[in-house]
Amino acid sequence: MKKIGVLTSGGDAPGMNAAIRAVVRTAIYNGMEVAGIYRGYQGLLEGDIEALTVASVGDIIHRGGTMLRTARCLEFKTEEGFQKGLTMLKMFKIDGLVVIGGDGSFNGAKKLAEAGFPTIGVPGTIDNDLPYTDFTLGFDTALTTVVNAIGNIRDTSSSHGRINIIEVMGRNCGDIALYGGLAGGAEAAIIPEVPMDINDICSTILRGKRRGKLHSILLLAEGVGKPYELAESITKITGAEVRVSVIGHLQRGGTPTPNDRILGSRFGAYAVELLRDGKEGRAVGVKGNALIDLDISEALAMKKTLNQEVYDLAQILAI
Repeated sequence: MKKIGVLTSGGDAPGMNAAIRAVVRTAIYNGMEVAGIYRGYQGLLEGDIEALTVASVGDIIHRGGTMLRTARCLEFKTEEGFQKGLTMLKMFKIDGLVVIGGDGSFNGAKKLAEAGFPTIGVPGTIDNDLPYTDFTLGFDTALTTVVNAIGNIRDTSSSHGRINIIEVMGRNCGDIALYGGLAGGAEAAIIPEVPMDINDICSTILRGKRRGKLHSILLLAEGVGKPYELAESITKITGAEVRVSVIGHLQRGGTPTPNDRILGSRFGAYAVELLRDGKEGRAVGVKGNALIDLDISEALAMKKTLNQEVYDLAQILAI
């Protein structure tokens, strides 16, 4: 293993720069060269590749986004595009690849591994929707952004005596809404994993109102959808004024938290160590704060399940 490539693909996530930095510096420490592939698989197909040095990744650990930039590439999913990608890797004399991204990026990494090209996947997505790992890179930062938003919205919500629905990201995974609702003291976390019961939600709101609570905060995962329709339904039942706030891509940006910087550093270094030791087709992750790795096909085959303990606790504390 003389030269390692690194790319970020799909949606950006805070902490990706920490992972890139760790890949580059760990590889160089172990006597290897590093090729930075810009704009994910799209940049790979176009040969947008250059050498990275220790200096190349200086002063990036604290920055959100990804210095390598990112893109979604439908062409790489075709057989012609895939073969072009393999040709580019050989042309640039890259012996192994670290792919930082979510499930779509991992599917590309899996295909490369199946074709015999040494590839390691690093889970970088704010959604926390890769079930083989406790946490994905960027989730903690996105969660912090959501909790800060809850605090800001609560100030104006309590001043006007309103109900606020806050829609958060996560696609079909409700972890941002669930953990954000628990950490932010929301009255409800409405997530795709649990059928929504409008009567239960309204009962919680009215129960709080009877004890003198001036406002209510509801966290809604985007996978559930239709926040304005939900607002109308709540108003019809409770008579309360309801506002909707969609945080959107604010959750994907910003300075990564210390946790994400540390996690990214650990993930990136471990990925290089696996390639150095001749392991390939692996996905790195964390379980109980210990680094793990498993076959990337196995990682992708796992089904995400609800953390019932966290959900039950959020329900209990929302009374």
